[in-house]
Amino acid sequence: MLKFLHIENIAVIEQSDIEFSEGFNVLTGETGAGKSIVIDSINAVLGARTSKELIRAGCDTAEVSAVFGGFNDYTAGVLSDYGFAPDEDGNIVIRRRLSANGKGLIKLNDRPASAAELKQIGKSLINIHGQHDNQALLDPESHIEYIDAVAENKDIRQTYYEEFRNLNKIRRELEATETDEDEKRKETDLLKYQINELETADIKPGEIAELKHKLQIARSYQTTAEALSKAYSALKGNDDFDGASSLLESAVRSLSSLKSEDWDRQSEKLTDALSVIEDVSAEVSDFLYNSEYPDMNADEINARLDFLDKLMLKYGNSEEEMLDFLNGAKVRLDEINSSERKIAELSDLLDKSTERLILLGEELTKSRTEAAAEFQKQVCDILNYLNMPSVRFTVDIKKGRYTKRGCDNVEFLISANEGESVKPLAKIASGGELSRVMLAIKSVLLDKDRIGTMIFDEIDTGISGYTAGKVGTQLKKVSKNRQVICVTHLAQIAAMADNHLLIEKNTENGRTFTRVEPLSYEQRISEIARIMSGAKLTENLYNSAKELVDRSKNDDNL
Repeated sequence: MLKFLHIENIAVIEQSDIEFSEGFNVLTGETGAGKSIVIDSINAVLGARTSKELIRAGCDTAEVSAVFGGFNDYTAGVLSDYGFAPDEDGNIVIRRRLSANGKGLIKLNDRPASAAELKQIGKSLINIHGQHDNQALLDPESHIEYIDAVAENKDIRQTYYEEFRNLNKIRRELEATETDEDEKRKETDLLKYQINELETADIKPGEIAELKHKLQIARSYQTTAEALSKAYSALKGNDDFDGASSLLESAVRSLSSLKSEDWDRQSEKLTDALSVIEDVSAEVSDFLYNSEYPDMNADEINARLDFLDKLMLKYGNSEEEMLDFLNGAKVRLDEINSSERKIAELSDLLDKSTERLILLGEELTKSRTEAAAEFQKQVCDILNYLNMPSVRFTVDIKKGRYTKRGCDNVEFLISANEGESVKPLAKIASGGELSRVMLAIKSVLLDKDRIGTMIFDEIDTGISGYTAGKVGTQLKKVSKNRQVICVTHLAQIAAMADNHLLIEKNTENGRTFTRVEPLSYEQRISEIARIMSGAKLTENLYNSAKELVDRSKNDDNL
């Protein structure tokens, strides 16, 4: 529950400390006194998005701090999930500083926390009901959420949702596989042509570089062969004369015969020269006696290079890229050829997934139908108590198309008057009726809601008199099991408070200040008298207010 709230430099509140109690807490005050600012401050400390306009004029920063305690297992578990734990007194302190330059600060028990963490933790601490909730109640799309909360069917909904996603995944894959037959035929013809052209070309990696080398040889072979032949004769000799190799061998033998270290060194030099000549001779011989070279045709080589160049314009910039294209085309052709088998497999999977989804949808519908029967009875009982004696409230569940939430269209129907047929809430409910319907729904959901504090802002819209007293009694009932904080303009509701807080606005030295003070018994009577009449306090008015407060303590319905 919310124990304490500190507000500093928020709008017209310069500084205020508010202590809340267990049970039923009521905030009252003149219109414009700042009741909404207190709610805004609570929202801020729960992680809601804030604006720098919330900071008091003339100030650079603002701060809201809150102390929470008395946690149930659910809230304690949420805190633990985010790495936080109550202090030794069993409390947590949330502190949020707002800055005009946008650099805010959030701390939980003096540890930094992110806005996202605070928002999730805040959802486990307080449930705030305001006018936007009443508006949401007019949207049938939200009604299914209330029924699911009553049905406690989270596990069924999760299983259904997973199957729903699986079915859509299969459907998308099937649609992608079932391409248009004409397009498939055109693609098949093109792939076959491309595969045939590339396979016929018999492309080898490195072929282009090798062809260019051969072309260079082919273009100059005759001239090269003649020159190399003369060079070979000079090096190795022929029938008519000895070559350089033979002459050097003779010179080496002659020098070696002198048995002199000096001439031995000279002989070694000639031996080295002889080795070089032998290497060159071997290279020349390899070229002259290579049977491939004489048969090389420059025109044929050029034609092959031109052919490969044209293929590269279509299939890639190298032999490797063209071969990769060929492999890809074969894979794609195989996919198309096997698509019929795949379509059959996917169709079978789709049928099975559809069967499972239908069964899960029926299970989900059953859980909602059973919950709706008890829910509408309980809501009607509370509405009867809230001065709607002729009300008929029903939950209409119709089968619709399958969506991620199931196959049910859920809508709340109501008839507030005898003899009228039930119709959608949006068409017939007044503001006062809508507030009571929401209060009844919230009351029914109490056992399902694990939040320790509920805040009702303007739950009294459109009601007055006897009905207001009934609403106050119902709120007091709700506060028996959890903390309730209510902003109200009605004396009948305020009179039920366990803790009555007054919000007052004053002007000092040209500045507006708002303060929040707890009221004593006598102060409560005066404030309730003001709410009842707004006129000057008279003895009769005082006695009426006192009677209202005293009677609330002895209400037999509580």
